[in-house]
Amino acid sequence: MDNEIPLGARTRPYRFFEIVPAALSLGGFVVLGTLSVVAPVWAGVFVLVVVGYMFVKGVRLGVHAIRGSANMRATMRVPWHQRLAELERAQRGGGLATGESVEAHRIGEHLDNLRLISGAPDAYPNVGGLYNAVIVPAYNESFDLIAPTMQSLIDTTFDNDRLIVVFAYEARGGVEMQRTAERLERMYGHRFASFQLVQHPADQPGEVPGKGANITYAARRLRDWLDLQGIGYDRVIVTSLDCDNRPHPAYFDLVTYEYVLRSDRKRLSFQPISIFTNNIWDAPAPSRVIASGNSIWNIVSSLRPRALRNFASHAQPMDALVEMDFWSTRTIVEDGHQYWRSWFHFDGDYRVVSVPVPIYQDVVLAETFWRTMKAQLSQLRRWAYGASDVPFVAVRVLSRRRRVRLGEGLFKLVQLLESHVTLSCVALIIMCGPWVPLVVNGFDRNLPAFVVGLPFIVGTVQQFAMLLLIISIWVSMTLLPARPERVAPIRTLFMVVQWVLFPVTTILFNASSAIISQSQLAIGKYREVFVVTEKFAVVPVAATATATAPATGPIAVEDALAGPTGAAERSAA
Repeated sequence: MDNEIPLGARTRPYRFFEIVPAALSLGGFVVLGTLSVVAPVWAGVFVLVVVGYMFVKGVRLGVHAIRGSANMRATMRVPWHQRLAELERAQRGGGLATGESVEAHRIGEHLDNLRLISGAPDAYPNVGGLYNAVIVPAYNESFDLIAPTMQSLIDTTFDNDRLIVVFAYEARGGVEMQRTAERLERMYGHRFASFQLVQHPADQPGEVPGKGANITYAARRLRDWLDLQGIGYDRVIVTSLDCDNRPHPAYFDLVTYEYVLRSDRKRLSFQPISIFTNNIWDAPAPSRVIASGNSIWNIVSSLRPRALRNFASHAQPMDALVEMDFWSTRTIVEDGHQYWRSWFHFDGDYRVVSVPVPIYQDVVLAETFWRTMKAQLSQLRRWAYGASDVPFVAVRVLSRRRRVRLGEGLFKLVQLLESHVTLSCVALIIMCGPWVPLVVNGFDRNLPAFVVGLPFIVGTVQQFAMLLLIISIWVSMTLLPARPERVAPIRTLFMVVQWVLFPVTTILFNASSAIISQSQLAIGKYREVFVVTEKFAVVPVAATATATAPATGPIAVEDALAGPTGAAERSAA
């Protein structure tokens, strides 16, 4: 059994588990309808169990949202560049912490780390010899959308002379994408240790066209470049960064800090918090509500180490990526799937470490409202297709040849199933479920009082749940960037009022996307094309003097591998 999603025909067990998510999700509605006919009281019990379960989850979510946002803000205030420098100094025998670093968050832990590394310097990687590599994939995005991401990499506090940038663009993007790549190289290529252009060829056999195939191709070229430079794989931490993502200035310093101090570093990945706020002031209200909800969920996840998974931008050591042949080239949800590939590759000895600083991402925004709504649905359907991981996990956990612990594997499988099933059906059951027994039975006055009063009972619980919505509003407001001058002040009020749309977006976007994706999987209509979310840059990037700066840094990876002839041919093209 290899560590890849199958293409083409599946085995019978695999097909069975492809059907399971949709069967459980739609089965919830079947159970509710059937019980409403034959045993209305039990239908009410079923609804209350669902409501109670989600209320308990909601309370925990609200607590974690407050704690997680406070932890993120505290972590953002830490001078991680200075702390990393102190690690390096302690490793060289230069003493412990000094200055502002001693007055910030987690200082006791930091002082303990300094003592450990100064006492056994050879037990840790050479701090000053570590690199961060960033793979930025693109398909047909505009220069105006990508340029702020490149600038954000320059603006990080990590030393740029140890930052390697790989711009991985699709040949399917055509001539315009090629021009954008070359313009980015002219503008930013001299600002890093290396700036590499890697074009992913179209129609490669055995690949699902998309991000996973693109970044894997780029990472293989990066591997070849590292071999030429004599840089060990264990000295490089690789981050995949979507082209609209902008890391917090301390992100690379914090990732490097965590990497140095972990003895099991090869079996770890590092997950920042994806915060969807880059263009939130310009996006329409439904997209803002969805984006804010996703941001809050990512904050909550940062405090749940047992449930934390790879999402969007994340980092892994290069030696681990090389060993497991990078990311899957057969799925449109390569980020979440990377967790499972890594977990099975390392026989269950793998986990995700939270790096609680933000990666700022774009809210879905196209040129018109309806195109934005269409793009939003497309993005959510792609994310919900993560249900395709259920059969991948199930057949490996239940195999006689499994190399992971059965109990832990079953726990993770149930956890995975629960997340997809609750996403697809719970909101509808809570909204409509109290009324179904009444409607099915024609509002019969002879129904038990419990059934007749069910809408009132559920409504009362929902009133208590309003406190959780208030927490979500408060957290979302703390995440907002400063309001641009071009946006009217009244929009600040709308940022609060917009939450009346939360029930609508939950059902029309989140739940429907999950049901559609799970149903497609169940009938074998596989999504084997990565549909890129349409994104629109509201404010074009102004031309600057640096746009004409010469690319004086290391040459692109294709040129390094092909030699002077390859460079000349690419320039001529």
